[in-house]
Amino acid sequence: MLDPSSSEEESDSETIDGGEDGSETVSLGVPTQSGSRSHSPASDNLSLGTGTRAPAVVRPASPSPSIVSEKDRKDDIERAEKEKEDQRRRLQIYVFVSRTIAYPFNAKQPTDMTRRQLKITKQQLQQIKERFQSFLQGETQIVADEAFTNAVQSYFEVFLKSDRITKMVLSGGCSANDFREVFKNNIEKRVRSLPEIDGLSKETVLSSWMVKFDQIFRGEDDPRKQGSRSAASVASELVLSKEQLYDMFQTILGVKKFEHQLLYNALQLDNADEQAAAIRRELDGRLQSVEALTKNRKLMPKFVLQKEMESLYTEEVRSSVNILMANLESLPVSKGNTDSKYSLQRLKKYHRAQNAGFQTSRGSDSQEETEAQLSKLDVVLSFTLEVVVMEVKGLKSLAPNRIVYCTMEVDGGEKLQTDQAEASKPCWDTQGDFTTTHPLPNVKVKLYTESSSMLSIDDKELGKVVIRPNPMDPRGPQWHKMHVPKNAADQDLKIKIAVKMDKPQNMKHCGYLYAMGKTVWKKWKRRYFVLVQISQYTFAMCSYREKKSEPTELMQLDGFTVDYSDPMHDVEGGTHFFNAVKEGDNVGFACDEENDRHLWVQAMYRATGQSHKPVPPTTAQSRQQNANSQIARIQGDADRARKHGMDEFIQADPCKFPHNYLFTEMQRLTLDYRLYDPFCSLGWFSPGQVFVLDEYCARYGVRGCYRHLQYLAELLNRAEQGTMIDPTLIHYSFAFCASHVHGNRPDGIGTVLYEEREQFEEIKERLRILLENQITHFRYCFPFGRPEGALKATLSLLERVLMKDIVTPVPPEEVRAVIKKCLENAALVNYTRISSYAKIEESHENESPKKRLEDLMHLAELCIDLLQQNEEHHAEAFAWFSDLMVDHAELFWSLFAVDMDSVLDGQPPDTWDSFPLFQLLNDYLLNDNSLMNGRFHNKLRDTFAPMVVRYVDLMESSIAQSIHKGFEREKWEIRGNGCATSEDMFWKLDALQSFIRDLHWPEEVFAKHLEQRLKLMAADMMESCIKRTLQAFERWLQKGSKSTDYMVPIGISAMINVVIDAKNQSLKLCAVDGIDVHQYHTKIDEFLEKVSQQMIRGLVQKVLTSSLH
Repeated sequence: MLDPSSSEEESDSETIDGGEDGSETVSLGVPTQSGSRSHSPASDNLSLGTGTRAPAVVRPASPSPSIVSEKDRKDDIERAEKEKEDQRRRLQIYVFVSRTIAYPFNAKQPTDMTRRQLKITKQQLQQIKERFQSFLQGETQIVADEAFTNAVQSYFEVFLKSDRITKMVLSGGCSANDFREVFKNNIEKRVRSLPEIDGLSKETVLSSWMVKFDQIFRGEDDPRKQGSRSAASVASELVLSKEQLYDMFQTILGVKKFEHQLLYNALQLDNADEQAAAIRRELDGRLQSVEALTKNRKLMPKFVLQKEMESLYTEEVRSSVNILMANLESLPVSKGNTDSKYSLQRLKKYHRAQNAGFQTSRGSDSQEETEAQLSKLDVVLSFTLEVVVMEVKGLKSLAPNRIVYCTMEVDGGEKLQTDQAEASKPCWDTQGDFTTTHPLPNVKVKLYTESSSMLSIDDKELGKVVIRPNPMDPRGPQWHKMHVPKNAADQDLKIKIAVKMDKPQNMKHCGYLYAMGKTVWKKWKRRYFVLVQISQYTFAMCSYREKKSEPTELMQLDGFTVDYSDPMHDVEGGTHFFNAVKEGDNVGFACDEENDRHLWVQAMYRATGQSHKPVPPTTAQSRQQNANSQIARIQGDADRARKHGMDEFIQADPCKFPHNYLFTEMQRLTLDYRLYDPFCSLGWFSPGQVFVLDEYCARYGVRGCYRHLQYLAELLNRAEQGTMIDPTLIHYSFAFCASHVHGNRPDGIGTVLYEEREQFEEIKERLRILLENQITHFRYCFPFGRPEGALKATLSLLERVLMKDIVTPVPPEEVRAVIKKCLENAALVNYTRISSYAKIEESHENESPKKRLEDLMHLAELCIDLLQQNEEHHAEAFAWFSDLMVDHAELFWSLFAVDMDSVLDGQPPDTWDSFPLFQLLNDYLLNDNSLMNGRFHNKLRDTFAPMVVRYVDLMESSIAQSIHKGFEREKWEIRGNGCATSEDMFWKLDALQSFIRDLHWPEEVFAKHLEQRLKLMAADMMESCIKRTLQAFERWLQKGSKSTDYMVPIGISAMINVVIDAKNQSLKLCAVDGIDVHQYHTKIDEFLEKVSQQMIRGLVQKVLTSSLH
């Protein structure tokens, strides 16, 4: 018997071939929406090359230019321009994406997502088939018993050769785990049906079989090598580093490596302060756009309820920005400073006033009030110092064997001592670690020698040095001249010390500046300044004195604008000037080097959050001074980016871009990349991709409903093209959008855009059509119940889609009506495909009736296997609609009944080759409680009942004629247990009864009627046979010899044997299971006994008569 799945799906080879083509088109069609193939992720993954490729243009074979060729040239130009525009847009998207990766402050990479399995490709499927075929042909070294081999044979024929599995592999929804689970489910049923074996549990058999299956599945591959090959792929399912995220989105957006490097350097993605400052400027810009919306209602989007939602919309946008500010503010600036009272909540009101232009005397009062709140005690700095005393030179007066050592201390704190050394070799290389809160600490190092006098208590000090380090000093070892006593013999002592002073995280810059302002630093003088970050939104310029932990004066930078300024001629000190300006205040600064000025301006620019970017004045002197400075490096990166056309992407203001549409393209390209990576994702993003998408939406204000609507649209596009998408994923996004559109605020957003509602209704209708199509083709969309739980999730999603809102459940009758319609269509689809394979319709005209009947038998076997597979793999999903599945099966069989009637009507009269078809179908239906005595079962019974009656009638007539003609020609030779005629009669009676019994007639009344008739027939035929035998016996006795030596002829013996055999056969042929239900056995047994006695008496009388003669 052919395998149902393999045979059935092959019938739809044309459809499947088309599906393959469609799948391949999807896999290569990543940039179809944009019309570009340059730098697409799919192209990279499929080794199609990167870069822009002009499509092949078929030109007419014309010797001269034509209108068509001119049109082709225009199309080429337009296509090239479009590709260039797409690439520029993707570069801009990458700029925004790289910023979200460099400094995330809203999202985290999820760690609780389901780990995705590696998917099976078309090439791997072919290899797996070859491996299993090699095992079945005995070409492997795997030892297996017959039961395991039979299980593998069934798995190979039913599952691996199924075209449905091939289609599922092409859809990207099949993993190695699916292959393993299907085999495991199959063998569990087989093993459970095996008899128990002493000393061998069935669990042991199952585990042994699974080990062998894994060996066949892997073939000759070493699992360790396979693991190393896929290590990089598996890593993409884990938490990714920033470098890995950059690499991933370079591939997704088609950004070249050198382009990334240019952007990375120019954007200063490795500078956390620069990124935080950029975020603050973005958020301020978004607040300004909110104020613009309140002033100009024409900028408002179109809402479902326009008037009611306009004010709510502005509040929602402002609230979302405030949440981002709070998230940014929650990031720790330094240890011990995460709970600063100068948080965003105290300052954002002032920020809004500044951004909105309310800079009146009230603004000045607000400034003074805010600055008054910031006290010196809130500025806390903690420094770590590493002091390494290395060696001393100039020790000439001491004896070589004298012991010398050094002590070190910071700001009069704890003293540390080096190891002891001889004066001939005064080297230590000893490190001392200190902590201090003084921005200008004093590091004091003293050199001692051990006292040689017995009366001396203290060692002798040879010299000392005081070092005043700061975090900006070079960190290499330096020689310092020591201060020695006046009467010391060695006046030229030098000590080599390395001092490293780490900059705390909340100190952004430090150094000496000249400064003067109106409210602070009212006198122009040189001071030591530190730019301190109190919180993410609070910065202060603080001036310090030596050995002091508190600033002498401080100025909060909120609301100030910093820029380069012209020299101040009325002051002394400082050559390079800049200032910080705010309404009512102007603070001037100056330093001695141009590079220092650039660094201070850049640091304060990041701190103020101002929109204006200071541009350094370019002079020959400044260029020469900055040749080797940090500013020169930053400027060089910017120049290189500008040279390659990156400047417009770097300088672009994020607040002026339609991030909804940019995000749509990024999400589409990310989904393309995900669907063609090595994992069976079913549309789920990887943790790293989810993290970047979440961060992008939060930072750039992409609405949650819009995001999910676009996601749904992309998922539906791919599902409609044959890609396997997890219905649970669709359900999640659909539920979010439905909740939003119906006003349930899943993400706190109460406004509903008109565009969102319209797109939701469109997607809802598309989704309904898709789900109904999938349920109709459930056998082909979810072959063998894979992916696990997908069909059940699809039914649940359909119920959700049919809901009118999120509160009122859909009536059960409506859901049942939709599923009933789908299953009715499914019956037609399934039967059409399976009958197409069996070619039952094509064989009507050209084939003989016998061949058509054979094809119908084959079709019946396929139909039975199909419904059994439906019960095995899909019944659980339809558990709530089991009655509809019964109707589906009945409809399926009703379609079969049409072809059955056609084939049976074409059979010659009084032929019985169709009875095996009845037996096959009837046995299946009797074992299925839901279909037993159903519509098709009754139809089958009614169709074959007249044929059975006719068959029994003809058999009765035939047996009667054979008895009549047989005894006329009977030679009364012993054959078997009787004569030839009796043997033939008993065989026919037994065969007829066995045949009727094997029919297992479903209707009890008719079955008993047939049984009674056959028993009666047997009794009548036996009686007729015995009567004819008795007549022949009497004739033989009359013809017998009258001599004294009478010998019983062989014929007489044969006749007696017939009677004896009839006695033996009567119980089986005339009784029911040994019980004489109809009293036929009793009657015939009495008759046989009477005939037997009569024959004995006749024979005895004959013998006596012969002896008398």
